[in-house]
Amino acid sequence: MTTEAKEEILAAAEQYARYELGGDVTGHDWWHIHRVVRMANHLAEREGADRFVCSLAALLHDVADEKLNDSKESGLRKVRDWLDARPISGEDRAHVMDIIANMSFGGGANPPMRTLEGQVVQDADRLDAIGAIAIARTFLYAGWKGDPIYDPALQPRDAMTPSEYRTGKSTAINHFHEKLLKLKDRINTAAAKAIAEERHAYMADYVERFMREWDGAGD
Repeated sequence: MTTEAKEEILAAAEQYARYELGGDVTGHDWWHIHRVVRMANHLAEREGADRFVCSLAALLHDVADEKLNDSKESGLRKVRDWLDARPISGEDRAHVMDIIANMSFGGGANPPMRTLEGQVVQDADRLDAIGAIAIARTFLYAGWKGDPIYDPALQPRDAMTPSEYRTGKSTAINHFHEKLLKLKDRINTAAAKAIAEERHAYMADYVERFMREWDGAGD
């Protein structure tokens, strides 16, 4: 496939992602996709991964997100149908679908990504869930879901099934402990690990400060 043809497909995928996610209010909106694509391109260049596959998977990954669809299967079918209608090689289509189907955190139960491109896209997505923007996204998502900011009676959950992770009652602050503060140690690539360290420290400091204020500390 020529470089021009690849760029046309990526432009079409961007348009499709904007259409599907432009009105999202859960923190999985177009601007999340925009940031993940930019980070995926950065990491792909640093790690020597296939930029086309990384960009395409990053653009489409939340179109299939089960939180935003009737089921994981229906979301994946939506992306598969879109890919099947484009002049993309069977190998690239299968690769993109494999990345999207397996990159979710899923309560920590999903297996490691099998390809470098999968690792790059997963890292790019996870880096958007660590740091300053991640804090804002956490409270946005909790509000959409109907979870409180914090409730001492609801302790952070551990060893959850994907279903329990998606549907169980929690809080915004618990989400940091249940997922976000675990992501630093689940980053795949060396380029992403360096970024994750700094963002993790910022986020951990925020959670610590939140709890001090919750407890009425005066400092």
